[in-house]
Amino acid sequence: EDPRTVQAKATTHPNWDMGAKITLDSATMMNKGLEVIEAHYLFGASYDDIDVVIHPQSIVHSMVETLDTSCLAQLGWADMRLPLVYSVSWPHRLRMPYKPLDLAELGSLTFQKPDHEKYPCIRLAYDAGKVGGTMTAVLNAANEEANEMFRADVGLGFLDIPKLIEGAMEAHKADLKVDDVSLDDILTCDAWAREYVAKASADVANGGKVLVV
Repeated sequence: EDPRTVQAKATTHPNWDMGAKITLDSATMMNKGLEVIEAHYLFGASYDDIDVVIHPQSIVHSMVETLDTSCLAQLGWADMRLPLVYSVSWPHRLRMPYKPLDLAELGSLTFQKPDHEKYPCIRLAYDAGKVGGTMTAVLNAANEEANEMFRADVGLGFLDIPKLIEGAMEAHKADLKVDDVSLDDILTCDAWAREYVAKASADVANGGKVLVV
């Protein structure tokens, strides 16, 4: 398929209007991977207890399973105004002039497991999270740089994005720091990962391939 057509599809979401960067993260499913890491730190949940499911209607935004196996879910229209309003009004809920959620109008809600072969960024996020330390900083920075380079139309293919991220993660293993990670460590790794991906992207644009050792 034409690279520009792929780029247009990858930066257009069927339900959400989130901006090009986050929309591309949604196409690669890195947005879900980053949310897995966020959930681990925000709620103290083990990575083995955090699951990702694909939900085409974008109505159920999160679901928590309790000890008795019942689940509590947060539902709402695919409207970024809702989480933004709640982020500034928390712990209160404000009355807003939005259309109420109508489950009868929706008719049905469907869910499916993600294809980890098709969406390798999910696995990369889990891997980085389980390693911990500076690896998550490298994952995030490498993804942001690869995302930007893809949108800049420098010659990257869609499937080059996870390859670039994985390459940066593999290269970082020699300098990985897990304990006593400082802000300086994070910023240094962030800058290094961006430089790594920028150089690797230039190599791909000149006819090379992304190598993951």
